[in-house]
Amino acid sequence: LATHRLRNSALDLLERHNIVKLMFFSTPFSQLTGDITQKGYEKKRAKLLAPYIPQAQGRYPFSAVGCQVQWSPPAPMKIDFSAEEKTSKCPNFHFADIHTEAVQAALAKHKEQKMALPMPTKRRSTFVQSPADACTPPDTSSASEDEGSLRRQAALSAALHQSLQNAESWINRSIQGSSTSSSASSTLSHGEGKGTSGSLADVFANTRIENFSVPPDVTATTSSTSSSSARPATIDLPPSGIVKAELFPLPPGVPVSSRVSTKIQQLLNTLKRPKRPPLKEFFVDDFEEIVEVPQPDPNQPKPEGRQMTPVKGEPLGVVCNWPPALEAALQRWGTTQAKCPCLTALDVTGKPVYTLTYGKLWSRSLKLAYTLLNKLGTKNEPVLKPGDRVALVYPNNDPVMFMVAFYGCLLAEVIPVPIEVPLTRKDAGGQQIGFLLGSCGIALALTTEVCLKGLPKTQNGEIVQFKGWPRLKWVVTDSKYLSKSPKDWQPNISAAGTEPAYIEYKTSKEGSVMGVTVSRIAMLSHCQALSQACNYSEGEAVVNVLDFKKDAGLWHGILTNVMNKLHTISVPYSVMKTCPLSWVQRVHTHKAKVALVKCRDLHWAMMAHRDQRDVSLSSLRMLIVTDGANPWSVSSCDAFLSLFQNHGLKPEAICPCATSAEAMTVAIRRPGVPGAPLPGRAILSMNGLSYSVIRVNTEDKNSALTVQDVGHVMPGGMMCIVKPDGLPQLCKTDEIGEICVSLRAGGMMYYGLAGVTKNTFEVIPVNSAGSPVGDVPFVRSGLLGFVGPGSLVFVVGKMDGLLTVSGRRHNADDIVATGLAVESIKTVYRGREILVVICVLLDQDPHLLTSIGIYCLALVPANTLPKTPLGGIHISQTKQHFLEGSLHPCNILMCPHTCVTNLPKPRQKQPGVGPASVLVGNLVAGKRIAQASGRDLGQIEDNDLVKKHQFLTEVLQWRAQATPDHPLFLLLNAKGTIVCTATCVQLHKRAERIASLLCDKGHLNAGDNVVLLYPPGIELIAAFYGCLYTGCVPVTVRPPHAQNLAATLPTVRMIVDVSKAACILTTQTLMRLLKSREAAAAVDVKTWPTIIDTDDLPRKRLPQIYKPPTPEMLAYLDFSVSTTGMLTGVKMSHSAVSALCRAIKLQCELYSSRQIAICLDPYCGLGFVLWCLCSVYSGHQTILIPPMELETNLFLWLSTVSQYKIRDTFCSYSVMELCTKGLGNQVEMLKARGIHLSCVRTCVVVAEERPRVSLTQSFSKLFKDIGLSLRAVSTTFGSRVNVAICLQGTSGPDPTTVYVDLKSLRHDRYSIFTLHLINNPLCNILPGVKVVIVNPETKGPVGDSHLGEIWVNSPHTASGYYTIYDNETLPADHFNTRLSFGDAAQTLWARTGYLGFVRRTELTAASGERHDALYVVGALDETLELRGLRYHPIDIETSVSRTHRSIAECAVFTWTNLLVVVVELCGCEQEALDLVPLVTNVVLEEHYLIVGVVVVVDPGVIPINSRGEKQRMHLRDSFLADQLDPIYVAYNM
Repeated sequence: LATHRLRNSALDLLERHNIVKLMFFSTPFSQLTGDITQKGYEKKRAKLLAPYIPQAQGRYPFSAVGCQVQWSPPAPMKIDFSAEEKTSKCPNFHFADIHTEAVQAALAKHKEQKMALPMPTKRRSTFVQSPADACTPPDTSSASEDEGSLRRQAALSAALHQSLQNAESWINRSIQGSSTSSSASSTLSHGEGKGTSGSLADVFANTRIENFSVPPDVTATTSSTSSSSARPATIDLPPSGIVKAELFPLPPGVPVSSRVSTKIQQLLNTLKRPKRPPLKEFFVDDFEEIVEVPQPDPNQPKPEGRQMTPVKGEPLGVVCNWPPALEAALQRWGTTQAKCPCLTALDVTGKPVYTLTYGKLWSRSLKLAYTLLNKLGTKNEPVLKPGDRVALVYPNNDPVMFMVAFYGCLLAEVIPVPIEVPLTRKDAGGQQIGFLLGSCGIALALTTEVCLKGLPKTQNGEIVQFKGWPRLKWVVTDSKYLSKSPKDWQPNISAAGTEPAYIEYKTSKEGSVMGVTVSRIAMLSHCQALSQACNYSEGEAVVNVLDFKKDAGLWHGILTNVMNKLHTISVPYSVMKTCPLSWVQRVHTHKAKVALVKCRDLHWAMMAHRDQRDVSLSSLRMLIVTDGANPWSVSSCDAFLSLFQNHGLKPEAICPCATSAEAMTVAIRRPGVPGAPLPGRAILSMNGLSYSVIRVNTEDKNSALTVQDVGHVMPGGMMCIVKPDGLPQLCKTDEIGEICVSLRAGGMMYYGLAGVTKNTFEVIPVNSAGSPVGDVPFVRSGLLGFVGPGSLVFVVGKMDGLLTVSGRRHNADDIVATGLAVESIKTVYRGREILVVICVLLDQDPHLLTSIGIYCLALVPANTLPKTPLGGIHISQTKQHFLEGSLHPCNILMCPHTCVTNLPKPRQKQPGVGPASVLVGNLVAGKRIAQASGRDLGQIEDNDLVKKHQFLTEVLQWRAQATPDHPLFLLLNAKGTIVCTATCVQLHKRAERIASLLCDKGHLNAGDNVVLLYPPGIELIAAFYGCLYTGCVPVTVRPPHAQNLAATLPTVRMIVDVSKAACILTTQTLMRLLKSREAAAAVDVKTWPTIIDTDDLPRKRLPQIYKPPTPEMLAYLDFSVSTTGMLTGVKMSHSAVSALCRAIKLQCELYSSRQIAICLDPYCGLGFVLWCLCSVYSGHQTILIPPMELETNLFLWLSTVSQYKIRDTFCSYSVMELCTKGLGNQVEMLKARGIHLSCVRTCVVVAEERPRVSLTQSFSKLFKDIGLSLRAVSTTFGSRVNVAICLQGTSGPDPTTVYVDLKSLRHDRYSIFTLHLINNPLCNILPGVKVVIVNPETKGPVGDSHLGEIWVNSPHTASGYYTIYDNETLPADHFNTRLSFGDAAQTLWARTGYLGFVRRTELTAASGERHDALYVVGALDETLELRGLRYHPIDIETSVSRTHRSIAECAVFTWTNLLVVVVELCGCEQEALDLVPLVTNVVLEEHYLIVGVVVVVDPGVIPINSRGEKQRMHLRDSFLADQLDPIYVAYNM
């Protein structure tokens, strides 16, 4: 993910200076059609743009006066890349000075500028601002960049593109840089705006920076009808204040009035109207989102040379005394030169502690070989056989024991696999090492006694089982434990063949570990080639600072050492950390001829140089720099030479080399002759390198890369350069590719990986026609480079470090160098630990000189990154920590807006297609209209109850006479005991007493509203029927929470005021609470209406209280806060209540011998209906379980269902979540308590939202072990206009689940898919209910494949809104509206406000026809309109919630077209910053959206209503008012 390559230098400079973003406006230009010629148009346009073209070519005569930002032309820079100047300037750094100078120069240009963007804030922000200002988003050019302006660019004709490329790109870039210019660009995008007729000059003249509290609209996705030229721009400035200033002065001579002819303006206005697409485009289901692919730059350099031919090294010399095998060389020196020193080890202070002679090496290796083959098992069953693999586990400070073990294995013909010592059970990369050991079939590990004691142990004293490792038998190889071999026993030393000698492990870019198998002949040939190339002679002293277990440290210090009878002094890493100059001292002391080092060692020696001045390096004939292939090693070598030349170091002694595990030594610079000219340098263009082309840098020396050669091809070898991707095609001579070598001295294969082996070790290069070039197989080295003049090999990077961004290739090492060059760092490794985090991480990396956008910059505390055993940063493990959210950065900055350029194009809604066209189109396409209905109530008329007793009050009176002692309600407490019951007659009598109390004390008239303020229980039910008896209208309200009056009492007061209640019925406890001093602090307690407590009811019954209602009279008011935070009250008439109870009775087959259990809040919606109404109508017994009781006893609901053998139970999502989280791991305890749910036929979740699939599925799976049927759980669906549309009944088909493609949902259609979102079943539609899916804008019916608003028609629909708090204008047509087309019957529908679709299933309905299932996708009010597409918050929240284990809850909303994600952190605050990149990544990958703000808060901050639904709008208001007290707020730039 990276920004487009900047097309010209003006843009390049503008982009680099873009710290304070400036707003520009441009007159829109679109595709040219009409009556004006191309030439005429260009002439007009050129005249209009004349004053600005010089600026596009590099002049910047404007400045933002008030912002302290000055643009000045960059001073010309002259940098000389000679080694002398570089080394004298900067002797202290081993990264490239070229980079340092270039980066410092780039930074110097905006050194004085201040950041004008909101910085990430941690808890208790010190910003003191107004609420709106405090939350002002970053001024990002993100969304506008990939919308209007990019579309306009694409629409320009080719001729115009060429003629006015500079001016066009400058103006478009200016538009992209703006935030509030989205008004103008969106007008262009959507073709609805008027009045944008001002010229460019007008727009510039009217643009000012103003102080506005409304944050800027930064995404340009919504149309604007206002004049863009009249709308002022805003710039977010630092909190110190907002400055008014002119944006920039106009160049002289530009008039303010428009000079554009009316003809051109008419043309531009016409072009804004998009052409109508053909009709069929509206009915294509498989709609593909168009992804913007960055077009290749036409000016990019291309290779022009001829095809290269393979380059040969000098022939391998024939030396008569070379041994037939390496073991033979050891035998020769061990028996004839036994006293000669072979290896010297140092102690922790850097002093020699032990010298191993060749005689000792031979004798000990012999003892070990004999022990391995004969003493580990029985004679008949030896533990090891020749050809088996063994692990060598030796610390880096014990080369002697390692060397003995290595040669002991060679003599025993077992295959050593050297690995690092595991320090903890979870070492970085340890699991992958274990995988290698397992795949090699290793069961034995050799180690030293000291190392074995240091390994982590269990409590029993056994070595712990390392993660991912096979079970190992540990063998100590100290001499005292080895058996001396009999005199007649001799090892089998045969001539070297292709059998494996040893396996060297190699870690890939992804972190996987592979074993490179090296054969005995390859090992011998490589030693011969190194001996010839380095001109080794017997007895020379070699200082080795490298890891002796692998790579060049093994090849030179262990293998070639024995071949040539050298004396190696091994300097371990631990000594280098305490005494960085120790290797230089060893060279001086031992008069060493050769030293093996890395750039790091050169750098450390330079830093410690002042500590000791009397050292001489004059004995060195070769200083082999083993990472000399690194592009920035050149400055380390130069700096070291300039410092130590005075100490006798010869310039020709510095010999860089290139190595890889597969090809071993690829190339090495031969030791030079004194006085001979030094090899040349290549100064390459970074721009050319990013296109894999070699171009000598001549223009901008800031963007040059100086590389040094790594000498010639190895003796006896052959080299070619092939393309890194696809077929191994030979590169051209001026092209960069992967280096491949062919020589006997190379790896043989990856152990156990035949497929990868063939692609790496058996490569046959092909020419441009695809034909093989010769039949000699080559080995891919993993190095990128080219062969220069004189057959010198140049390496510019590694395949593992290759980053491909927007089609251009960059080198990770090069980017690290740039990062390090930004700030002079005294201790480079400490600096690297901070800066390398993101440089080495993803394929989105910072580079000032190669125009890569920074996607993420993470700063971590020192010494917290995963390390390799020798102290380097473990790249793949770091990446894994980052992606897992366990990196724990101390600060993080995400800049996705500038990097992500390939988002899908914003959707443009096509105007002018009416409902009739859609209907005709569906008919033509053979699709039916999306509608469904429940059973017809007329056909299933039940007993005479309906005819006799029309209203609930009459039903209750009838039941009190007919079945007086039949129990209707049982109320349980937290212990599961019955605390209250109500039979038919008890309920009737209590209701009569409450009615008389109302008449006596309240003096109420029929139709007055009465608020019922009761805890969940039977008292609430009696009060409800008491109100109905007097003709009053009850309003049930949740009582305030005594411990949280400040938050809960205002809602009560609001409902009392809005409902215009004449009286409040409540208990004595709550009455005291309403009048308490604490309540007075929250609301005005003096203005409560009459409060009557019903604890002490009168004994006498007043005659003739009952007032029979009419069907249209109101039965009750249902008040509820919707998920969008709006308080609405709906009117339910007596006829609607009767119809609703009847539909539920028929659907659930409820009758007097049935029992149901409900665990719901009884204050609104279907919960209230089931709690108070249904039992009275149907006569069944209801067991009431207040949800609050579950907080003290989680088992209450399930144990009740089990105890009473309940077949039908109802609950809310919050109850189900409580049981899932609290009892999920206690299923065994449930069994022990005798809880069994096999009796449950239906478990219905009551909700007004899209079904929460993951929760219902988890609940079903968790409790299936105690008998719960997987088919039992289902979800109801209701809305404010109709509380019960769907409800799972006893008969009828089971709920169905479909998988829906998220992409199609964004386009208001659905396609059944096998991925993305599970959309859970809704249950069957209630009897008497009809639904139709309607386009909410045209109000016309939609076809089967489309998403639309669910409209409902049923006898139990509410009569209308009573009042809507804060929104008196909400249209009444929500309850009585008609389809605009296609409905001859003119049915009256109610609009639910929910989006959904109808799908005909294969199941059979009760009527015998195929079942039409209704699926709910989400509330229309909550959908997020972003980039012209419709997103549902729950989809984004589901993605975010699963990214990290510490995310407890998540909610999303939009703020000025920025997507804001709020996550609750249930872990430690240290993890807060880990969540920012994870959240940004997952939303980008799964939804193609860029997150604007990530807010990390404490658990419980996201408001949830009584039904368990998130109150996103309340959360948004709290965020804007700065009331969330977040742990961290990250503004993604």
